[in-house]
Amino acid sequence: MAVDSVVKDTVVGIHYRLTVSDGTEVDTTEGRGPLEYLHGHANIIPGLEKALEGAKVGDAFDMEFAPEEAYGERDPRREIEVTRQQLGFEPEVGTVVQAQLPDGREQHLLIARVDGDTVTLDGNHPLAGESLRFEVSVAALRAATAGEISKGHVDEVSAE
Repeated sequence: MAVDSVVKDTVVGIHYRLTVSDGTEVDTTEGRGPLEYLHGHANIIPGLEKALEGAKVGDAFDMEFAPEEAYGERDPRREIEVTRQQLGFEPEVGTVVQAQLPDGREQHLLIARVDGDTVTLDGNHPLAGESLRFEVSVAALRAATAGEISKGHVDEVSAE
């Protein structure tokens, strides 16, 4: 089935350049293929997904999103303090560690601060609290496979 615009259950290929409010580039697809995502399944930030609804191949946008339309505001409840002994290794600010949540899921936490024996782990997304600017263009559209729709994301090897 041919797809001519971005709608739910469409695999969308986009090229983009992402910057934060001070103009620092955070990510880009320059020099590589487009990012593919399954539209309508919360695989990209909410503001960008909403803005791309109805777009066609070749459409280009320059958009800025407030934190609530991106990764949300920073949540101090997502920071926890542990001791060096609890970590079992010498902590270094900027290191990402993995923790298992009570429900069995794994969570990545950033070592945000080390103060004596106290280590602060931060579970916020690194871009939480940031306004994000996207320069984005729609490069490709295709209908998602039934498997992609049931899983809620694009297969790593695209269907031909």
